[in-house]
Amino acid sequence: MIAPTLIFGWGNPSRGDDALGPLLLDGVEAALADHPEWGPVDLLTDFQLQVEHALDLDGRRRVLFVDALAGTPDVAYRVTTLEPARDSSFTTHALSPQGVMHVYETMRAKPPPPCQMLAITGEAFELGSPISAAAAAHLAEALAWTCRWLSHDAYPPGGDGA
Repeated sequence: MIAPTLIFGWGNPSRGDDALGPLLLDGVEAALADHPEWGPVDLLTDFQLQVEHALDLDGRRRVLFVDALAGTPDVAYRVTTLEPARDSSFTTHALSPQGVMHVYETMRAKPPPPCQMLAITGEAFELGSPISAAAAAHLAEALAWTCRWLSHDAYPPGGDGA
C-alpha cells in the first residue's frame, strides 16, 4: 500500500550539515508510533534526487521534500510550495524537486501531487565534519514544523523559521 504522504529527505551523512534531510526523517520516524493521527507516512532518503524518484510521487496526496540549505544563517528553515519545472542541469544524474515533478508530469500526463520544500539551514558541509551546533538547533525547529505539517490534513502555514 502506498501512503498518501511522502517525506523525501536527501543529503550525504558524511558531509556534516548536508545530512539534515536524512536526519529529519530519522526524527519523524522516531515520532510516528506516538502519532497515529498522522496516518500512513512513507519516508524516503537518498544522496540526491534522480529521474527515477518521479515514480515515488505516484498515489500520493502530498509530498514534502527536505534538504540542507547553505548561505542563509538568519533563518532556521525555509518552506516553499513547489511547481513542476524543467531542470536546467545538462544531465539527469541529479535533479531539483521541481525537475522530479516535471518528469512525473511528463511521464504520467497529469499534475504531480502538491509538493513543498523544507530547506534546513546548515553551515558546515566539509567531508568528515559532524553536524554543527547551529544546524542541530535548526533541525529541531524544522522537525517541530514537520510534526505540525503532518498533523494537518492540508499544509500548515509555511514561511521561514526565523
